[in-house]
Amino acid sequence: MTLNPIENVKMAMDSVWSNRFRSALTILGIVIGIMTVVVVASLMTGLRAGIVAFFEDFGPDNIFLARVSGDPSEQNVRPKEMKRKQIDPAYAEQIKRYSRSVIDVGLQLFPRGLRNATVKVPGFETENFNYSGASAVQLQIAPRELKYGRIFSQEEEGRAAHVAVIGSVLADALYPGENPVGRTFQVAGAEYLVIGVFALAKGSFFGENQLDSQILVPDTTCKMRFPASNTWFLTIRAKPGMREQAIEESRAILRKIRRTPPGDDDFALSTADSIIENFDKITGAILIGGIALSSMGLLVGGIGVMNIMLVSVTERTREIGVRKALGARRFDIVGQFLTEAVTLSGMGGIIGIVISVAMVMLIGALLPALPSKVPPMAVVAGFCVSVAIGVFFGVWPAMKAAKLDPVDALRYE
Repeated sequence: MTLNPIENVKMAMDSVWSNRFRSALTILGIVIGIMTVVVVASLMTGLRAGIVAFFEDFGPDNIFLARVSGDPSEQNVRPKEMKRKQIDPAYAEQIKRYSRSVIDVGLQLFPRGLRNATVKVPGFETENFNYSGASAVQLQIAPRELKYGRIFSQEEEGRAAHVAVIGSVLADALYPGENPVGRTFQVAGAEYLVIGVFALAKGSFFGENQLDSQILVPDTTCKMRFPASNTWFLTIRAKPGMREQAIEESRAILRKIRRTPPGDDDFALSTADSIIENFDKITGAILIGGIALSSMGLLVGGIGVMNIMLVSVTERTREIGVRKALGARRFDIVGQFLTEAVTLSGMGGIIGIVISVAMVMLIGALLPALPSKVPPMAVVAGFCVSVAIGVFFGVWPAMKAAKLDPVDALRYE
């Protein structure tokens, strides 16, 4: 007596359904484990996609120079890095002069003294903004799409004009439903003329892009308004295909200028690729933590599957004896009970995947600022893991059922 795989699956489904409450409790650990992995992977994938899109606007040939690693505006800086000398804007000319693989260098200045400041226009004001100064070259090296108007010129930079290009979100907050070009606003006791509005920036950090709330003025204007400011950020534009050479040349020039010994840089050189790579290391560690956490649920679920299959073997001892008496081979008995274990764990995996996808969609609807994207590989891996759990934890009960003596099994009450 043999059964084909389809009949085995039907018998397995009948067995699961006849003990549906017990089966649901058994697969609960598998459901939770799969949910954890898929949800964490989805959130990390969505966040990474936003960050990759964010840094695409910075250009593949650009190199970033700052005093510290991380946020160039020097928020939440490591205490050790705070002891480093400031970046001097004069480095831009030195790098352009002595590096043969560099086209140009742009400057950006982050001011001091803007804490608790507000941006005001008649009838509206907001504290949700970030202010910085940039050279005209900076806007040419890392160009951004404009929604209205234009960027400031080198002539305006040279005379420290009170002009500004603002982010799209800030423009909507200050001038709802209007084109703000030609309008003015006040911040920190000074008035600025809006000459341009950036289009919405690509990508985000947790769904929010600070560039969309930016006030960008000429670096000379920023320095004049906030003379104590010395947090400079340089963007070095390498010649096409010569970025790595430009990095090494810039590093050598900076070490010489700052009298830094080799291997002990007191500055941070980075690229969009290196920033994304560092982010991948962080998210990789988070994902490993999520897998470790979910593995506990999967282990509990696997033990539950093995336990319920052992109980099933005991409850169906006479059935096994009848099947063996009618000619069923050991292989057939193993296949029957192994199929039942795989069906049970596979159902747990499918339920976990469905719930996790629904959770990700719900998170996206309720919290648009938290990007999420279900990666197909996470779904496939989740289902494969659940099936593997059924195979691993179902082998022993299946082998135990196959080894039963048919005579003893028929006598079992």
